[in-house]
Amino acid sequence: MTKLTHLDDSGAARMVDVGGKSPTDRSATAAGFIRMSPATLAAVREGSGPKGDVLAAARIAGIMAAKRTGDLIPLCHPLALDAVAVDFTFEAEGIAVFARASLTGKTGVEMEALTAASMALLTIYDMAKALEKGMVIENLRLIEKTGGKSGDWRAA
Repeated sequence: MTKLTHLDDSGAARMVDVGGKSPTDRSATAAGFIRMSPATLAAVREGSGPKGDVLAAARIAGIMAAKRTGDLIPLCHPLALDAVAVDFTFEAEGIAVFARASLTGKTGVEMEALTAASMALLTIYDMAKALEKGMVIENLRLIEKTGGKSGDWRAA
């Protein structure tokens, strides 16, 4: 079994020391989905919901959240991100969210991409909850990551 990097020899939590690592180009893409009724989906698409442009707010929320990941997740390094992008695809039963984070650094950006996607999904929910409280956020996951010691990885 692989040793857990965030635990010391006595089992106490610790922040991983990345000081000796060389910076490399790294990126990660995460995705998630928010399921909603056709009426809610139409209102989001048309921008006719009571809170305005849902996707503009969700995009900004996702980007801001990625930048604050180190403040939100214990033991997560605060990172100087080079770029964060949050995009949306309308599907028949809801909206797919895709978030990509990248940097040249000593540690990966998987958590930043996942945090961006999570916050974008939560913001869509918040902006549209007056129309429908039964929306379902699902399938939040890492799609791919590049760079670093472990190399590239892509979900099957």
